[in-house]
Amino acid sequence: MIEISSEGAGRPVEVGARNRVPELLPVLPLREAVPLPDTLTPLAIGQERSIQLVNDVLAGDRLLVMVASRRPELEAPGPEDLYDVGVVGAVARMLKVPDGTLRVLVQGAQRVRLTHWERETPYLVARVLELPDVVRESPELTALMRNVQETFMRIVERVPYLPEELQTAVANIDDPSALTHLIAGSLRMPSEERQALLEEADVARRLRRLAELLARELEVITIGTQIQDQVQSEIDKGQREYVLRQQLKTIQAELGEFDESAEEARELREQLADLELPEEVRKQADRELRRLEQLPAQAAEHGVIRTYLEWIASLPWDTATEDDLDLAHAREVLDADHYDIEQVKDRILEFLAVRKLKPDARGTILCFAGPPGVGKTSLGRSVARALGRRFERISVGGVRDEAEIRGHRRTYIGAMPGTIIRAVRDAGSNNPLFMIDEIDKMGSDFRGDPSSAMLEVLDPEQNSTFRDHYLDVPFDLSRVIFICTANDLDRVPGPLRDRMEIIQLAGYTEDEKLQIAKRYLVPRQIERNGLRRSWLSIGDRALRRVIADYTREAGVRQLERELGTICRKVARGVAESVGADGTAAKPDRTAITPERVRELLGRPRFHPDVQRRTQGPGVATGLAWTPVGGDVLFIEASSTPGKGHLVLTGQLGDVMKESAQAALTWVKAHAHEIAPDLPGAWFADHDLHVHVPAGATPKDGPSAGITMATALASLITGRCVRDDVAMTGEITLTGQVLPIGGLKEKVLAAQRNGVRTVIAPALNEADVEDVPEHLRRRLAFVWVTEIGEVLAAALQSPA
Repeated sequence: MIEISSEGAGRPVEVGARNRVPELLPVLPLREAVPLPDTLTPLAIGQERSIQLVNDVLAGDRLLVMVASRRPELEAPGPEDLYDVGVVGAVARMLKVPDGTLRVLVQGAQRVRLTHWERETPYLVARVLELPDVVRESPELTALMRNVQETFMRIVERVPYLPEELQTAVANIDDPSALTHLIAGSLRMPSEERQALLEEADVARRLRRLAELLARELEVITIGTQIQDQVQSEIDKGQREYVLRQQLKTIQAELGEFDESAEEARELREQLADLELPEEVRKQADRELRRLEQLPAQAAEHGVIRTYLEWIASLPWDTATEDDLDLAHAREVLDADHYDIEQVKDRILEFLAVRKLKPDARGTILCFAGPPGVGKTSLGRSVARALGRRFERISVGGVRDEAEIRGHRRTYIGAMPGTIIRAVRDAGSNNPLFMIDEIDKMGSDFRGDPSSAMLEVLDPEQNSTFRDHYLDVPFDLSRVIFICTANDLDRVPGPLRDRMEIIQLAGYTEDEKLQIAKRYLVPRQIERNGLRRSWLSIGDRALRRVIADYTREAGVRQLERELGTICRKVARGVAESVGADGTAAKPDRTAITPERVRELLGRPRFHPDVQRRTQGPGVATGLAWTPVGGDVLFIEASSTPGKGHLVLTGQLGDVMKESAQAALTWVKAHAHEIAPDLPGAWFADHDLHVHVPAGATPKDGPSAGITMATALASLITGRCVRDDVAMTGEITLTGQVLPIGGLKEKVLAAQRNGVRTVIAPALNEADVEDVPEHLRRRLAFVWVTEIGEVLAAALQSPA
């Protein structure tokens, strides 16, 4: 290393002397430092232009201007990247390092402003103007100096990186300008604030700004010291407890004593210490831990407290899974698991999109409503798989005890948490997906109303502080996604239904069932029955035969059972071909044809019944909604000599009885229009009997009015109802047709029973969009507004 002293080159200059500043000086940019007057600044110089600048300065008067850069990230800042105010400095010492860089020590002198740039090559040169300090002697200036000195001395006492000698140096400075330079050069502060102090020529204002910075720094140091003291106190307390416990264990080991109760308490304490429990839960757990440590193992309450603490330790208070909010991945999962039901998939993707844009949004409680076997539970499982969340299914069908939801008090023998907390424990995370099945089948009795208890679970306004009776501490359920399923929404209490968004799954058409069977059911049954796909093939015609003749449902649950029966019979044939030694020839491929379906499943269980039932007058085919999907409803009307009475049979509810009365009144009022040849006293001389078969099944609802009116009109006119027509709608006394609900379910039932024309209220025409397009093309819809249009479309032409 070569060292060049201040006398090594050029004419001698008294370092630090305040000589007159030349008008033209070279400019040395500083990237990460702000120069100050009256201070020594060590610099490391590696750029070629800066090295040349230092060499030229040493060969001359050793004077240069140090200016801070506005953009420290630039390697070679230009004039526009530098501040306008800098410090004149004299190079006091220079060292050459073997790697070619320079280490220089520059003594700062006057503050100057750069007024004009003369040149930029080979290094920056500018014209400068000296900025002298503005000092106005006043009591305020003296007070500011004392305040700054006192505050800085307090900082020196608390900051380890500031030497104690600075206190003496600061106390002995009488020059206010030199005081600001010394303190600003000693403290760690942002470059912008130090540059602002440099540019301030008024010493009083500079002291005031420095006092503000020192006060802020002192407050930060004070707060940091308090935090450090608090942390150190907690560490010391923990170390003391650890040492005492280790000593206690050593003493017990030396004496040959082993306290099983203390060991259990210690293990529980360690488990709870590893969890990030809420403050209220932590206090409760510590309180119960202290009680457990003081109780003998023989005490009756010892086991109760231990079990309680084990439940606290087993819950995932601070464990969560990360959501996979990739909508493309979610779409792939839904398409892979479920065929069609595009509207339901779109709603689920919207639900996930909101979660992606606003993760902390209060989620909507979804409720999948529809008949059995349409895939409600499997949809929830697919949503959990798409999100990457744990899936837990909770069946609440038949639950009548409120304690099943909220748990039992610890005072009861055999008490335990409710099903919600147990499911959280089993999931192992605080943000699983809960599928609450059969929510419409919860009951209530003297033990409480579980549906009301479920409100606290599902309500986003309450479930963040869900309190189980057994735990008696709040647990946050707001991160859990709840999806419910129901068959009949009318049985769900209003307040509970109000908190859920209903998504209807009406059922599947024959074509949809065919695709579901080919893609999902057949491969699953082949695998479950030990077969291989190369051993069995079921054609489309055979599948349609199974769907039409052996199932009559909205979903596909019975269809899967029938396919399982076929696979089992094939599996039996394969197993019988295996010899006693367990070897057999490769089985031949079995092709299932419609004829083979008849052999394997026996006689068909269902037959199209509409044509047979409507062969005579007085029988009309209606469409009905049931909790297990849509169905056809035959309404029969007959007359006998009598006195004009009306008899209703078939376990009809009040609504259907009123519909029958309204239909009869309308038919009587318009009998001369419907049947001109009917005698005027015919109704007075005949009793009418309206019967809805399947009398063991209760029936009610506001959609059979036009069917009853059509059956009565068919009876008095002697005209049969068309065997390819089914209808739904309510009638008024004036003959108007009122809208109904469940149109999609009813249309699916019409298709299953071979109906080709559906008569429905005109006000329901918009609902036809819910019906699959391929089914709309196969069916003819007649939209009616009054009963006359119904009769014109439903009754056969007179013979």
